[in-house]
Amino acid sequence: MTTHNVSTNDSSERYAITAAQLFDGSSWYFQHALVIEGAEIVGVEPLDELPPDLSVHDFGQGIIAPGFIDLQVNGGGGILFNNEPTSATLETMVAAHRTTGTTAMMPTLVSDRQETYEQGIHAIGEAMANDNQSVLGLHIEGPFLAPIKRGAHRAKMIREIDQQAIDWLVECTSLMPIILTLAPEQCKPGQIEQLTNAGIMVCAGHTEASAQQTRAALAEGLRGFTHLFNAMSPVTAREPGVVGAALEDRESWAGIIADGHHVDPVNLALAHRAKAPGKLCLVTDAMATVGTANKSFTIYKETITEQNGTLINAEGKLAGSAIGMIQAVNVAHHSAGIELGECLNMASRYPAAFLNRDKQLGQLAAGFRADIVHFDDDFRVHNTWVAGSHIAHSA
Repeated sequence: MTTHNVSTNDSSERYAITAAQLFDGSSWYFQHALVIEGAEIVGVEPLDELPPDLSVHDFGQGIIAPGFIDLQVNGGGGILFNNEPTSATLETMVAAHRTTGTTAMMPTLVSDRQETYEQGIHAIGEAMANDNQSVLGLHIEGPFLAPIKRGAHRAKMIREIDQQAIDWLVECTSLMPIILTLAPEQCKPGQIEQLTNAGIMVCAGHTEASAQQTRAALAEGLRGFTHLFNAMSPVTAREPGVVGAALEDRESWAGIIADGHHVDPVNLALAHRAKAPGKLCLVTDAMATVGTANKSFTIYKETITEQNGTLINAEGKLAGSAIGMIQAVNVAHHSAGIELGECLNMASRYPAAFLNRDKQLGQLAAGFRADIVHFDDDFRVHNTWVAGSHIAHSA
């Protein structure tokens, strides 16, 4: 998908946009328009009640909905964040994923050297300082993982968490929101609590923890679960594992990769029924191939190749996904049978709540930032807005 016709609106301009359907995060509307002023949403109004002098942009067919928020994005546009942790890389990733409806994201670094994490923190800070409003913080996935569940993470990068690492993470979270994915069983009692008390959003992932160990982590403030079902201990008859504990808990969130490969759509549907309402989020775990014709990339000097819609490393293991958020919404709706409005919330409203940004993002409501996606019945993204700034996309 290509991008063209970038338009910027005067900060004082008030205008409206409309399409065949509009979903605001709670309700579906027909014959209504979304009124925008500058970077903010004014509200949803019936078309026949709009002021006659208000400029109305009619996009015809399709759906206008809250822009998608991706909690786990490793790369895009041909670049992996680990390989080039710079603000320029973030701009490329944002542009690539915006064509799939993602208007905000948590760029993600997988297990790597401390130097890479420090460069990533600097890049995120620079992007935020330069008003890249699509960058919401940093997701650090690893390196405090269970070696047996490392997946495509390089074995020599895996290490135990210590006080020095905790102190550095606490210092960083004073600069920006941070998600930290770790294996709870690799932590000493009190370490997760120390991290969560500092404001770090700790998630369990790449873990062989028992349900008991997971519940102990939840008691210390564990906020969520990274790519539910994948690289974590499963449900068995006498041991619920991480998956069972995640689905049972009413307060935590869980991300799930809805690409049709990482998780069978039946399991996606079951997870949606089991998890507390509003607590299951769609994520992509996307790698460098999204938004580019290039079907391979390297990480850890190893080539990862896209094969039949999946990304495979030399060991034959899944290595992230090759989808954008609009594809995840499509799979959740058409393959797992989840109602479309709920799928849209799983891609916007619920991730915003996980990030404590649900008063600014994830809904088309008065006072919210004007982050918007417009897509057609074939789930092709035609338009996006970030803080009111519009880009038209064409196939």
